[in-house]
Amino acid sequence: MAQCAGFCYGVKRAVETTKKVKIENASKKVWVLGELIHNSHVIKELDELGIKTVEELPKDETGICIVRSHGMAPQKIQEITDSGFEVVDLTCLDVKKVQQKAIQLAQEDFLVLILGKPEHPEVVAIKANAQQYSDKVYVIPDMETLASLVEKIKASKKVGVVIQTTQKLEFLQSVVNYLIPLASELKVFNTICKSTAKRQQEARELAKTSDLMIVVGGKNSANTTHLAEMLNSITNTLHIEMAEDLDNYKELIEKAENIGVTAGASTPENIIKSVINKINEI
Repeated sequence: MAQCAGFCYGVKRAVETTKKVKIENASKKVWVLGELIHNSHVIKELDELGIKTVEELPKDETGICIVRSHGMAPQKIQEITDSGFEVVDLTCLDVKKVQQKAIQLAQEDFLVLILGKPEHPEVVAIKANAQQYSDKVYVIPDMETLASLVEKIKASKKVGVVIQTTQKLEFLQSVVNYLIPLASELKVFNTICKSTAKRQQEARELAKTSDLMIVVGGKNSANTTHLAEMLNSITNTLHIEMAEDLDNYKELIEKAENIGVTAGASTPENIIKSVINKINEI
């Protein structure tokens, strides 16, 4: 079992503070715009406490709106405040740092490259923050997209790079190696959070001595998906969301000599424990 598995600091802070906000404001409605964290079990638990997850805030309501750990576009936060909601900003502090670095690059007239998934809420918020100061802001999900911008990169004297907190270090390294011959001035901020880096490194070491790795966490969780993809290149890897999913892999588990278990940053401890119990049961 990996030691660095389950809730990271940012996720733990977001979940605990959201529950506390509801307890301290029992008479007010509490809304989260988008999933607080990418885990369906946690979202269900919050719903049972009266904390509603919505894609759009209802126009005929008021109350408290939670800004989730991934962050939010500043324009959207202003819009929510103007519509009468009280805003509680629970953006992860590591994500805030990425936003600040992207803003810094934009203000210094760098062409800004954000490495990550364009549709991911964290990346959407980082881009929106940087675009307040520059229109030279691009999201890079893969090397093909980077290659398509080669003429813009060559034309720009200054190129700056930040990376989504849950991305893989290998991706950052590949991008930097590609940019070095092209950019006359290159400024790179390694904004992968320490928790993600430590989790990935520990899981790699565990995978080297395991003939089966089990990664526990939401299929829509970026850090969990990256973890599973990375480990799959080292050893046989399963990405599951809950203990019951293991029923589909009983034969594989029975044959394994050494099984390693890790989990994404948005996976609650009780789910990890239930997976361990299920493996022992099989």
